[in-house]
Amino acid sequence: MDSATPARPRKLVPVVALAAAAALTLAGCSSSSGGKKAEERAASGASAGKATTPRMKVALVTHAAPGDTFWDTVRKGAEAAAQKDNIELVYSHDPIAGNQANLVQNGIDQKVDGIAVTLAKPDALKAVLAKAQRAGIPVVGLNSGMSDWKRLGLLEFFGQDEAVAGEAFGNRLNTDGAKKVACVIHEQGNVGLTQRCDGLKKTFKGTTEILYVNGTDMPSVQSTITAKLRQDTAIDHVVTLGAPFAFTAAKSVSEAGSKAKVATFDLNKELVKAVQAGTITFAVDQQPYLQGYLAVDGLWLYKNNGNYSGGGEQAVLTGPAFVDKTNVAKVAEYAAKGTR
Repeated sequence: MDSATPARPRKLVPVVALAAAAALTLAGCSSSSGGKKAEERAASGASAGKATTPRMKVALVTHAAPGDTFWDTVRKGAEAAAQKDNIELVYSHDPIAGNQANLVQNGIDQKVDGIAVTLAKPDALKAVLAKAQRAGIPVVGLNSGMSDWKRLGLLEFFGQDEAVAGEAFGNRLNTDGAKKVACVIHEQGNVGLTQRCDGLKKTFKGTTEILYVNGTDMPSVQSTITAKLRQDTAIDHVVTLGAPFAFTAAKSVSEAGSKAKVATFDLNKELVKAVQAGTITFAVDQQPYLQGYLAVDGLWLYKNNGNYSGGGEQAVLTGPAFVDKTNVAKVAEYAAKGTR
């Protein structure tokens, strides 16, 4: 860490910067990528310019589970910012909180210039984040941890207020005439997922049942949802909290002979097609590309200019945005590029 990194002031005018391009990765559960492959991954929206500031090294550590394509979009946004900002990006991930903490420690040991981290289980990361701060490494949050980033001393946060998103989801279900909903939580203890279902329950005028499933075992997810639909035929909507689980829920609806509709939080390219086809009624998009991009770019801004977004008090919101048949055609254009 460069000792010249500016100290964080008490208050600062919010600054948000945008752009695009590509970069690489290395370490932890991830693989290294660079050169042509990295350029191809982040080709869409690439900027003609590139920072001439000294080379930085940034660690991006998420709680992504293997095979969850949502995180490919986060990573692509992060790589675009890294390419523009002359940053070596070290990406790693693990859904187990203790392992994620170890990956943050790896970044500290490598003396990175900044860390971007998700806070699905914030208390499990509290100690290691304090170590990063004692080492003088600025840390920003993204995606998960809206309620905890300030408590843990992070510089800034980029993401969606999950409680607000849940409330908006519940209102949308009211508009669609839903009466009984199963809200499927695929990871117990993940505060963001819990906030989504709690927010939904707060505004939804019908009955909400929470259904816990093992998100690391998709056949088990399908059988659990199927059994629930067979047991309770009054359920008319299944709400999932991630795109892969929406597809599984749709299979369960068919297997159970249910007439329930499926709606979901989060988006990917395949889910956009499902909304177009009517298999999924709607989705809430939190713009993961933007989360990855802003987190990395935010660390560059702080390192080089002393800027940070939200003045250390307000998160930068990237969602929620509804995607349904009324606007999915436009969203599909961006999804094809891998940016939505």
